[in-house]
Amino acid sequence: MAVDTEQVSTGASRIFDIPIDLGRPAELLHRITGWVGQGGPPRRVMYVNAHVLNQSQENPLLRRTLEEADLVYCDGYGVRLAAKALEVQTPHRMTGADWIWGLATMCERAEQSIYLLGSEPGVASEAATRLHRLYPRLQVTGAHHGYFDLDSPHADRVIEDINEQEPDIVLVGMGTPKQELWVERNASLLRADVLWTVGALFDYVSGRVPRAPAWLADNGLEWIFRLAIEPQRMWRRYLLGNPVFVSRVISQARHRDG
Repeated sequence: MAVDTEQVSTGASRIFDIPIDLGRPAELLHRITGWVGQGGPPRRVMYVNAHVLNQSQENPLLRRTLEEADLVYCDGYGVRLAAKALEVQTPHRMTGADWIWGLATMCERAEQSIYLLGSEPGVASEAATRLHRLYPRLQVTGAHHGYFDLDSPHADRVIEDINEQEPDIVLVGMGTPKQELWVERNASLLRADVLWTVGALFDYVSGRVPRAPAWLADNGLEWIFRLAIEPQRMWRRYLLGNPVFVSRVISQARHRDG
């Protein structure tokens, strides 16, 4: 598939046909929290990194879901490198392990509530407990794991629980493509203002998975740390996925130069 390298008027660069917002992290957080109370269907916020972009090339439904999201931002240095190779504007990186604390502060001040959905059983609850300990006035209305089938009765009960709590923002951390497809499938059924896919965020917030040292994270090498601490889960994504991503970027750059 050819990559459209045109910049769009909404302040985004297109990489693998996905419009990636060019706003700075603080600007994006203000925009997202500003959607609370605006009415209408939930706004859908999603991220892309090399893994998600790879998946989008193999899963047409995921690609369409990302294309139709209200906001897609960069969460990975691979995306920034791809933007440079494809000669489009380079988006700022906004990673969950950094923005979650700013979001918690803003929601606490504005009395906006959040719901945590995802990760293994117990992890979202642990993340909610830690957030409440650090931000005592933050309204965490509920937490639920993400280990259920999308077509099961369990999935229906999750929707019922969220709607009973009526959170302003639902953070969805189930991994790609499950989390994006869950949002796409259920957005019209949920009483919330923002649905935000967050990947493995709750693993970090709960303290179960440590954050990479700053000297690695700040130089685009956080993937090495994640591979070292979770080799069984991450080897395929990084050792196989990264070369595939680089190959796709090179191919599209050559196609552009045509």
